[in-house]
Amino acid sequence: MTKTRRSFTDEFKREAVALLEGSGRPLEHVARELGLQASVLRNWRRVAQGHPPRSRSGSPAVSGTAMPANPDEQTAEIARLRRELERARQERDI
Repeated sequence: MTKTRRSFTDEFKREAVALLEGSGRPLEHVARELGLQASVLRNWRRVAQGHPPRSRSGSPAVSGTAMPANPDEQTAEIARLRRELERARQERDI
């Protein structure tokens, strides 16, 4: 039996962090009231404070490459990634 992963809107995450910050109650209590794991709410708070999100392994999540700042470079990068994705899909389907 597999568990499905729940997803939450950005608005819900912001409100949960605001409740945590405004209530003065321990993180574990607020998380339990919202039906969340404490680690989930802790990660949302980190992101709201401007820190990078943590991956499931506990280390900071790092993307492979940074997006270029120039819009032309971004367009080229998106096109390259789409080609790479299409190639990977074809290889998977074979």
